[in-house]
Amino acid sequence: MKKADIETFFTRLKARDPDPRGELDYTTPFTLLVAVVLSAQATDIGVNRATGPLFKVADTPQKMLALGEATVRDYIKTIGLFNTKAKNVILLCGQLLERHGGEVPQNRDALEALAGVGRKTASVVMNIAFGAPTIAVDTHVFRVSNRTGLAPGKTVLAVEQKLEKVVPVAFKQHAHHWLILHGRYVCKARKPDCPTCSVADLCRFKGKTL
Repeated sequence: MKKADIETFFTRLKARDPDPRGELDYTTPFTLLVAVVLSAQATDIGVNRATGPLFKVADTPQKMLALGEATVRDYIKTIGLFNTKAKNVILLCGQLLERHGGEVPQNRDALEALAGVGRKTASVVMNIAFGAPTIAVDTHVFRVSNRTGLAPGKTVLAVEQKLEKVVPVAFKQHAHHWLILHGRYVCKARKPDCPTCSVADLCRFKGKTL
C-alpha cells in the first residue's frame, strides 16, 4: 500500500472511531495486565465475564496472592487454558511484589520477564496503561495487515515491524485498536463485510465480497 493510501486508510478509520478502546474490562494497570494475560486464546467477552467477579475481590497483587492459585483457577475456569493461566497470574503477582513493589512496570523488558507475559501482552499494557505508541499484533491485526496489503508479513513479528515503519506517527497510539476492531467487526476472517468497509477502495484483497 502506498504512503498516501496508508494515511487515508487510518484517517478513515479514525473518522469512524475517533477514540477507540480495547474491549477488556479493567480499572488499573494491574487488572489490565491480568486481563490481557487471561485473554490469550480467549474472547474479550469471555474474559470479562470471569474477571468481573474476580476483580471485585482481588484488584491488587497482594489480594490476588491471598486468594491462592486454586481459588483464582475457580474464578477463571470458563476461560481456555485456565490451569496454566491461574498459575501464571499467581506467579506474576509474586514477581510484581518482589521486583517492582507491587506496581506494573512500564518498560518492555521488565514486562516480558513476568510469568505469562509475551511481546503482544507487553505491547497492549504499554499502550493502554501507559500511553506508549506500541502496536500489538493479534490475529485480527495480522489478518487485516496481510489481507489489505497494509503491512504484509509471514509472521506476527514481521507484521509488527512493518507496521512500525509504515503507520504514520499521528496514528500510532491507536493504530492497533483500529485494526483490531476493523478485523473483529468488518474485515472478518470467514466473510469480510466489504460493502460496509470504509477502506475497501484502498484494500488489495482480491476476494472482496459483494
